[in-house]
Amino acid sequence: MDIPLKIGLTGGIATGKTTVSKLFAIRGIPIIDADEIAHQIVAPGQPALKRIIEIFGSIMIGTDGKLNRTKLREHIFANSEQRLRLEAILHPAIREIMLAKTRAIKKPICILSIPLLVETQQVELVDRVLVVDCPVALQRERLISCRGLSLLQIEQILKAQANRNTRLAIADDIIYNDADYKELEEQVIKMVQKYRTIPKNKP
Repeated sequence: MDIPLKIGLTGGIATGKTTVSKLFAIRGIPIIDADEIAHQIVAPGQPALKRIIEIFGSIMIGTDGKLNRTKLREHIFANSEQRLRLEAILHPAIREIMLAKTRAIKKPICILSIPLLVETQQVELVDRVLVVDCPVALQRERLISCRGLSLLQIEQILKAQANRNTRLAIADDIIYNDADYKELEEQVIKMVQKYRTIPKNKP
């Protein structure tokens, strides 16, 4: 049985990965999103959330019993050791679920959206790496205007991620998201056409 061509979609924060994923999905390409899985595995009652409480304390839980993502984000990006402890909880579970979802796909192409593909050394999970790229200055601008983060928070997040040159160095394909939506859409259309010409994998 053939297995799909696995495209690893990655890029820095606020480069536009979610928008690019949606453009692929509109064109019938299945998306397996690491961030969505991360949200699922820290839902109330899930083992990962219980482990987070054990390590970081109940202070990370809101009055509704759900994970306070803002508080946890502020905590881990201010302390690299704590960030690594959180990643040790989440990443193995996310990886396992992504692999299971990939095996279930019957279409010739799928997108594995993994923001920390480089940082977590998971490049071997995919057949091609697609980087969504934009200038760092534009990332900062989007984070301030759209997400309301402080300059300190922005720099902490950028420091924790692979730098732009490192991501571009491992890219098989690049989509530049520094213009308008139409330009972005045209690039995605070209990528879909390109990927459809690449032979499917054999198990």
